[in-house]
Amino acid sequence: MLRLDFILYLSMRTVLKTTTNYFILLIVLLLSTLQTRAQAGHTEITKWQDDKNGAVSITYDDGNINQFKYALPIMERLKLPATFFIITGGIPGSKYHGKFIGRPVKEIIDESATVPTNSQNFFERCSAAGYLGFKGTITYHTKAASLYDEGKTTEAYLLMDELYKKVRNGYFKPGYQPCDEVLQEKGSTWADFRRDAALGYEFASHSVTHASMPALDSVNIVYELEKSKAEILDKLGAKYTFSTEVPYGYENQRVMQIAYKIYPALRNRMPEPWLKEIDRASKETPGNTDKDYIQWQRGATTKTPLPLMQAWVDTAATKSNTWLVLVIHGIDGLGYEALPHTLLNTYFTYIKAHENNLWVATFGNVTKYMREREATTVQSKLNNQEILINLNSPLNKAVYDVPLTLKTFVPNGWKWVGVINGKHIQRIRVQREDDKSFVIYSTVKNQVKLVKE
Repeated sequence: MLRLDFILYLSMRTVLKTTTNYFILLIVLLLSTLQTRAQAGHTEITKWQDDKNGAVSITYDDGNINQFKYALPIMERLKLPATFFIITGGIPGSKYHGKFIGRPVKEIIDESATVPTNSQNFFERCSAAGYLGFKGTITYHTKAASLYDEGKTTEAYLLMDELYKKVRNGYFKPGYQPCDEVLQEKGSTWADFRRDAALGYEFASHSVTHASMPALDSVNIVYELEKSKAEILDKLGAKYTFSTEVPYGYENQRVMQIAYKIYPALRNRMPEPWLKEIDRASKETPGNTDKDYIQWQRGATTKTPLPLMQAWVDTAATKSNTWLVLVIHGIDGLGYEALPHTLLNTYFTYIKAHENNLWVATFGNVTKYMREREATTVQSKLNNQEILINLNSPLNKAVYDVPLTLKTFVPNGWKWVGVINGKHIQRIRVQREDDKSFVIYSTVKNQVKLVKE
C-alpha cells in the first residue's frame, strides 16, 4: 500500500508538470502571434529579379559575324537575351581605329638595334608592335603580352628583340594587318547592332582592336578602352557603355585599375565585397561562401560535353546565390573554339526550359540588379489597410534602372492587394507559404503603396 504523502507528491508533480507545459505552450503561441504581427508589412528585395532562384547571362566575345548569323536567330526565337562584347575599330563607319600613341615608330625601331628590350622600354615596344608598318607583327604583341602576364618577362623581352630585328632586316611585307578577331567581324554593321539592340540585346565594349593590354603602356590602354566607349556612345547610345570585357579575359591588376575608371562593369573582374568570382579558367564550382552572390564564369569549348554544360545550368537553378556567366566565342567554324549552332540550339532550349527558376538577363542588367539590391535600404510601415514602402539608394537612377523585385508580407486576412507604383496600379493575388501571406512585385520607383482590396 502506497503512503499518503507519496501519493500527494505524485499528484503535485503531475499538476506542476501540466501547468508548466501549459505556460510553455502559451508563451510559444504568444511569440508566434507577435512574430506574425511583426512580419506583416515587412518588405525585402528578392535576391534575383522576379524572385528567381538563380541567374544566367549568355555572353559573346569578339563580335564574330557568325554569332549574328546563326546564334542570335536561335536566341530571338526562344526570347533569350544576351550580351555581345564587340571590337569597335573594325566596324565600317567607326571613327576610332587602331593606332599607336607615342614616339615615331622609326625612332623605336632604330633604337632597338643598340638597346635590348628591358623593363624600361618593353611596354612602348609592345604597344607599337602592331603599327610598325608591316603585316604579321601583331602576333608578336599578342604572344609577348601573354608571356609577360604569366611572369615570363625574360621570354617576353627576347620576343620583342626578335620582332624588331626581323623588322630591321626586312622580314615582313609592308602594310597593316589586324588580329584575326577583327577580321572575323567582317559583315557586321552599326545598323545591324542598332537593330539588334532594339530587340533587347546588350552591346558592350571589347576594345578598339582586341589588343593584349598587359603589354601596353597606360596611354595606349586608355586609348583602346576610352575610344571604344566613345564609339559605342556615338553609334548606340549611353545605355551600351556600361559593360566591357578586356580582351583575352585578362585580370592584370594594372589594366583592371585603368579599366575600372572607364567602365562601371568589367566581366574580367569586379571587386565587390559581396561578390565571389570564379573565372572561366578555374576548376572551382560554387560552394559555401559568406558572400551574397557568386559569379560563376564558364567558357564552353569544342571539348566541353553537353551534359556538363547542362549541369552548369542545373547548379545555378538549384543554388540561391549563383550567377552563371556563359562565355562563347566562335560559331560554325569561324573564330576561337567555334561551336556548332545546332549544339547552341539544344543548349539554349535547355536554358529556356529552366526559366521558371532562372533569371536569364544581360550581363549589364544582372550587374545592375545586384548593385541596386546591395545599395538599397527598405523601410515599410503597415497602417490599417495600407502598407507604405520607401526605398533609398545612392546609385544614379539614370544608370541603375533595372526594376527591383520586392516581397512584402501582409496580414493573413488579406486576399488581394492593389500595388500603386507611381501612376501604375496593379492588382495582385496574395500568396501563402509557411502560414505567411505575401505579395511579390517589381518597381523602379522610390515609393510604393500597397492597399488591401
